[in-house]
Amino acid sequence: MTEKNTEHYFSAQPAGEFRSTEIAVRLSHGDYIVETAGGIFSPDHIDAGTEQLLYSVPTPPSTGHFLDVGCGWGPMALTLALEAPEASVYAVDVNERALELTRRNAARLGLANITVGLPDSLDAALRFDLIWSNPPIRVGKSELHEIMNTWLPRLKVSGEAYLVVAKHLGADSFEKWLGTQFADTHTVTREDTRKGFRIIKVVRTN
Repeated sequence: MTEKNTEHYFSAQPAGEFRSTEIAVRLSHGDYIVETAGGIFSPDHIDAGTEQLLYSVPTPPSTGHFLDVGCGWGPMALTLALEAPEASVYAVDVNERALELTRRNAARLGLANITVGLPDSLDAALRFDLIWSNPPIRVGKSELHEIMNTWLPRLKVSGEAYLVVAKHLGADSFEKWLGTQFADTHTVTREDTRKGFRIIKVVRTN
C-alpha cells in the first residue's frame, strides 16, 4: 500500500480520479477477477492481515446475518457470501469508492446476498450472528474504540466477531482494552497468531 493510499482510504470521498483496474485474487478456495482502484485500503491485493484472518477463522454458519466492518473492495464480504450463499451479508465502510467497488465485485461474482452501505445506512435494529473485520487501527484509539462500541454490542447472544490486528500496531493492548470494555457482555480470546498478526475472537454472552 502506498503512502498516498494510506492518507486517504479513510476519507468518504478519496482524492484523485476513480480509475478502476482488475486484479486476480483467491477467495473461498476459488480464483476470481475483481475490480479495485486507488484511494482505498490495499487496492493491489488482499492485505496480509485480511489474508491471515481468512485463513484462521472457522467456516461461517450456512445462514444468518453477517457483517464486514471496513469492507474496502470487499474480500471479507465476498468470502462470507461465497461460503454462505443463504446468509445475509452486510458490508460497511466510510469510503464511498470502496462501497462502489464492493457493489461491483458482488455483482461480478453473482452474489445477490450482499448489502453494501455506509455504517449509518443499516437498520439500527439489525443484529448479527457473525462479524469479520480488519479494523482501521491507524484512525487512532478514540475512533477505533467508537467503532468497536458501535458494532460489538450489535452481536446477537452467542454471536461471534473475529478481528485481525498487527502485533506491531498494538494488537495486545487492543485485545486487553476489548476484554476490559466488554467484560460484562462479551468474552475476548486470542483465536490465533499468524505472521505478526493477532486474530481476536469476541463472543456476546448476554
